[in-house]
Amino acid sequence: MAEGTTLKEDVRNHWQAAPCGDRLAESERGSTAYFREVEETRYRAEPFIPGFAAFDDWRGRRVLEVGVGLGTDHVQFARGGAHLSGVDLTPAAIEMTARRLGLEGLESQLQVADAERLPFADGSFDLVYSWGVLHHTPDTEAAIAEVRRVLAPGGQVRIMLYSRRSWVAYALWVRFALLRGRPWRNLKDVVADHMESPGTKAYTEPELRRLFGAFADIETVRWVTPYDRRVAGPLARLAGSRLGWFVGIRAVR
Repeated sequence: MAEGTTLKEDVRNHWQAAPCGDRLAESERGSTAYFREVEETRYRAEPFIPGFAAFDDWRGRRVLEVGVGLGTDHVQFARGGAHLSGVDLTPAAIEMTARRLGLEGLESQLQVADAERLPFADGSFDLVYSWGVLHHTPDTEAAIAEVRRVLAPGGQVRIMLYSRRSWVAYALWVRFALLRGRPWRNLKDVVADHMESPGTKAYTEPELRRLFGAFADIETVRWVTPYDRRVAGPLARLAGSRLGWFVGIRAVR
């Protein structure tokens, strides 16, 4: 943490300087070619996203994305005809997503906002979607409570968070604990200190069940990612999905 700043400010500064996915393209930043490259690279690396999000199933329904990033998933909901809103902690993400939508003549109600204090009335949405975002906010529990608050009764959440029992987390522990002569360091602390923005969290299955305990019909699904395969090689395939870095949570209010 930088001297004189809060953890929330450090998280904001990290993603303001380096929006998620920005390194996926070589074309001029903000151009049509740039966004096309980002989209193609994202779904080639993480082909399970469209099936989990079910972008085309939300036509005419109220959808909120928490943490829009560069707008790659957001534009899929817009193309599918959702009544769409999006928030992000950083102005950079909102500006890039607005540009992305504008290039296609699509619309969304976008604003800079904190996931822990969503600026919407109770029961405003039929779906709240978030991919790889809420483990970065300092009070993830508060953010999940806010997600539930803004969902209409019967509304769904579809959220991806990081899994602590994963090849990626174990590789971080080997690199930053074992090989540095500090094998007593736990996975939770290593992920918080060495994965993306400061304080990043990764969860076990029981922790996820508690985190979403106020919801109904909770389902989780795990995916082995390119990041797991990079550190585990063929072991990642042999172990199946149970040690995948990404875990998706579907639940109902």
